[in-house]
Order: sequence, then structure tokens, then C-alpha cells
Amino acid sequence: MQTKLRMALIIFAASLLSASMISAASRATARTRKVESHFVGIASWYGIQHQGLKMANGKRFDRRKLTAASWYVPLGTVLRVVNLENGRSVTVTVTDRGPNLRLHRILDLSEAAAGKLGYVEKGLTPVFVSPLLSYAPQHAQLRCTLVPPNAALVATYTAPEPLPALRAPAP
Repeated sequence: MQTKLRMALIIFAASLLSASMISAASRATARTRKVESHFVGIASWYGIQHQGLKMANGKRFDRRKLTAASWYVPLGTVLRVVNLENGRSVTVTVTDRGPNLRLHRILDLSEAAAGKLGYVEKGLTPVFVSPLLSYAPQHAQLRCTLVPPNAALVATYTAPEPLPALRAPAP
């Protein structure tokens, strides 16, 4: 009797455990975050105060280059940034992390990028940000010499014998 009770208890515990694992898996898939392909928000810029400091990618900051800092896209991503006030746009590469999350900004641009967008004097501007797909074609290398064909791989063709009805009569 005790063995039957133990077996029933083990089966019951196993079914509870499997049910909890299934429900946890379904909740985990329900929480997947939607990946945004573009962002709209406020951008700021940084320049001379950060000149020469090390960025998140390990290189030194140069305010004259078209770079950006963002928490929302991977380092090295190329972004198209459009100033929503005047319609100007610029292409930048994400090289650093920022701006501070408590400031509720989506992007920090270098001084050069802010100048191209025309908001250096203002300090902040509304922007539309979208990642650009990078495409680097890989060219095939061609050999400039002719290679003779392998005799074993060359196809040979022999004409089939014509049908007897189509043969010309013998003279």
C-alpha cells in the first residue's frame, strides 16, 4: 500500500513540475521584445569636452568625424539620422554608448554630425533614426591563364545510326 502511495505521489509531483516548466516556457516566449527598425526621439550632441577620450569601441573620440552614441543599437551600426525640424539628414556610425538614460534622449551625435543636421546652436533636436543595411560586395578573383580541359571529363559525341526506314536505298 505504501509503495502505491509513494508512486502516486511521485507521479503527481512530476506532473506538477512538467506543468510549471511548460507554463514558464510559454511566458518566456510571450515576453520577447519587438525589435524596432527605426526610432523617433530627441538627439543631443557632444564635442570638445569629450575630444580624445576613449569610447566604448576602444578608439579615441574625434568630434570632426560622423559618429554617434546610442544604447539602442549595436556598436558599429550605420544609422541614417534625419532632423525632423529642417529635413536634413546625415549618415553616422555608432561608436559609443550614451546618452545618459535619465535624460530620455535616443542619440548623442558628434559635433560634426550635429553641424550637418543644423542644430549645434540649439543643442537638442527631434530626429528620426533608422539603421542602414551594409552591403560590401565580394569580387571573385579570376585567373588570367587558360587551363586545358581534362581529357577524361570531355564529352564525346557519336551520331546515332539512322533508322532503317530513313536510310537511302543502296545503288
